[in-house]
Amino acid sequence: MKIAIVCYPTFGGSGVVATELGIALAGRGHEVHFITYKQPVRLELLSNKIHFHEVHVPEYPLFHYQPYELALSSKLVDTIKLYGIELLHVHYAIPHAYAGYMAKKILEEDGIYIPMITTLHGTDITLVGNHPFYKPAVTFSINKSDIVTSVSENLKEKTLDFFEIEKEIEVIPNFIDTTKYSTQFTDCQRSLMAEDDEKIITHISNFRKVKHIPDVISIFNGIQKEIPAKLIMVGEGPEKENAERMCEDLGISEKVVFLGNSNEIDRILCFSDLFLLPSKSESFGLAALEAMINRVPVISSNTGGIPEVNIHGVSGFLSNERDVEDMTKNALYILQDEELLKTFKEQAKKVADKFDITKVLPLYESVYEKAFKVNYKNTY
Repeated sequence: MKIAIVCYPTFGGSGVVATELGIALAGRGHEVHFITYKQPVRLELLSNKIHFHEVHVPEYPLFHYQPYELALSSKLVDTIKLYGIELLHVHYAIPHAYAGYMAKKILEEDGIYIPMITTLHGTDITLVGNHPFYKPAVTFSINKSDIVTSVSENLKEKTLDFFEIEKEIEVIPNFIDTTKYSTQFTDCQRSLMAEDDEKIITHISNFRKVKHIPDVISIFNGIQKEIPAKLIMVGEGPEKENAERMCEDLGISEKVVFLGNSNEIDRILCFSDLFLLPSKSESFGLAALEAMINRVPVISSNTGGIPEVNIHGVSGFLSNERDVEDMTKNALYILQDEELLKTFKEQAKKVADKFDITKVLPLYESVYEKAFKVNYKNTY
């Protein structure tokens, strides 16, 4: 099957999932074409089964904001025609599903009918999509998709609550390729980041307000008061500067390392003891899953789709949003007992194994087959 995948090429969860999905599909013999404005960060190797097509947006003085949706639609039309693409899979309702639908209608003028699957990831629904300016376009784009999927039951429920959806939404969870985490790095030395007696706490995100970055700092502050510890902060975003300032005010700057964005998340997590995710909302919690597959227990809020990933008392602990005191208590409970920490590490890995890509990929292939039938029914 020749599949076009449209996604954001950044470090965010949706882009990572879309890229890993495309790579896995290529591994099963499908021909995959990524179409976006920059090569995705996880797409390191192109081949005869994996292709990348860059969307160029010409700049005109007439436009205050350059029309990416228009450029994307045109690129989709050209690529689908040139390479004989059979199916379009877009990640994020806007602008990708919107642009995808426009491409579908243009192609129909030439007698080309192509099914489109839209996968909802989170902020396209809960943050951006629910804004009154975008809500009609998001509703339209979802309802005009041949098949709609979401990455969690929680996100599905929110989508149905926020919008007037006429389509069935199928839940296909995010996934992880467990084979990529089976190797023990020989250079995985804790001394690179911490002293031998220090526990290593990690947080990875895009440092937006929804991640509750001040809570990450506060939880760690409570931990380091009781036991020797280091905090590794991975990512970039608007809250990073405030986080650095907060560490200075608390007098813990020497115990906190800000690494910025990284393509070596597994190398960072392999020497971590605990992962903090006190978010206001997560549609799924992919960062938690990546931690768990690396045998890192998770201390998180119980919001959004996180409870579908982080199992309370098994892979870590869940607390109410903003309950820093409870999260700190749970973190110390795990960290202060070496045998208990070891147990939680192994349990986290077992839970993560349930989300292996080999279990999830067939669900997408089944949806693709269904999309052909739906598209045929809608067309003829």
